[in-house]
Amino acid sequence: MILYNSLGQTKQEFIPHDGNKVNMYTCGPTVYHYAHIGNLRTYIMEDVLEKYLRFAGYDVKRVMNITDVGHLSSDADTGEDKMIAGAKREHKTVLEIAKFYTDAFFSDCEKLNIKRPDVVEPATNCIEEFIHMISVLLEKGYAYIAGGNVYFDTSKLDTYYVFGNMNEDDLAVGVRESVEEDENKRNKTDFVLWFTKSKFDSQELKWESPWGLGYPGWHIECSCISYKHNGEYLDIHCGGIDNAFPHHTNEIAQSESFLGHKWCGYWFHVLHLLDARGKMSKSKGDFLTVSLLEEKGYNPVVYRMFCLQSHYRKPLTFTYESLDNTATAYEKLTKRISAIPDEGEVDSAKAEELIASFKEALDNDLNTSLGLTSLYDVLKADANGATKRYVIGELDKVLSLDLLTAGETQDNGVDDSLTAEVEALIAKRAEARAAKDWATADAIRDKLKEMHVVLLDTKDGVSWSIEK
Repeated sequence: MILYNSLGQTKQEFIPHDGNKVNMYTCGPTVYHYAHIGNLRTYIMEDVLEKYLRFAGYDVKRVMNITDVGHLSSDADTGEDKMIAGAKREHKTVLEIAKFYTDAFFSDCEKLNIKRPDVVEPATNCIEEFIHMISVLLEKGYAYIAGGNVYFDTSKLDTYYVFGNMNEDDLAVGVRESVEEDENKRNKTDFVLWFTKSKFDSQELKWESPWGLGYPGWHIECSCISYKHNGEYLDIHCGGIDNAFPHHTNEIAQSESFLGHKWCGYWFHVLHLLDARGKMSKSKGDFLTVSLLEEKGYNPVVYRMFCLQSHYRKPLTFTYESLDNTATAYEKLTKRISAIPDEGEVDSAKAEELIASFKEALDNDLNTSLGLTSLYDVLKADANGATKRYVIGELDKVLSLDLLTAGETQDNGVDDSLTAEVEALIAKRAEARAAKDWATADAIRDKLKEMHVVLLDTKDGVSWSIEK
């Protein structure tokens, strides 16, 4: 398998540190708000990577953190803690906010067929581990105390900008909105390991430490949680491209200084989802969620397919027109699959040949677009129904698009009287929407939902199916 490694910025053969075992770490959400579909693009692609590694025969252990403390609103350890901002916004405690949005995140993941990682660890569970690693960094001379905080000293490193995509000029004050002066820092690239003087009177979560009452910085949590569950050697670290600097850069700095050897072999970064305004971001206020797509009639799995049609290292532009096109393609694909007769015996040789084409695509830097092409090749292949259905089931262990069941759900298989009733309700809903009578429109949608009718609103009108 060949993967693009952000550390070195080249495609490299993937070779785990310990034979067939793969230690995989993915940066989890900061649970102060709903995940937007741009965030979830990253988790979809990480899910495909994990599932393909398992499909290819690797023994994978995947760990994910949940950030419920310490993530400030800027890159330079300044601004407000995002968890505090969420708590203020909703007049709840930080822990209430964390619980609600952690549950919401995994609910979205379930709808998108994203597998839950083997280990999910909230940062607030690991205070002792943070204190231990920071203590070792202080003992080794890689950290210092200033102004009541503990900082990592980047001047002690031979190389800090390990990804080769940032330089010292990028951190000049005023160049980027996120960079502000911190008079406690010896070097402008230094970063906080532990805050002992909170900037916020309302800071709820604080713990005793050798340096006083305080709380951890954001970067330390991933290093500690990975070390706790993955051990000293990490094979693949995943995240969005915006995490590469400074978050992942700082993780490498503190982890390798703590361990005394190279920490992670491969870095897997997913590029941004864009909309009409550019990169999708919560800071813009209005952002798209899985729930919003559902309200508009889209099956979340269609969004998963939309993401798989593009390569993870290319920016992906979201429009409803593109999603409509994907929805149409998905419906046609799954109906074709449901029409394949389950007859004959599986031809193992033919199945292996068809699966090999899929593996060749994903072995080449996880090329899911070509992987989908190989799926269509299965439909056209000179093979019996049992063989095609077997191969599609195998491919769907990675793609996770409900390929063998979705077409049966879409095939209405209903009598004329029910069809007439559904069509009449859809027409009344359209009239209510035209009159801006949203209460009536919503009531009709709820009634249809009780009848297990799934609506899909597109630019060409409304299509529907019975969900079994």
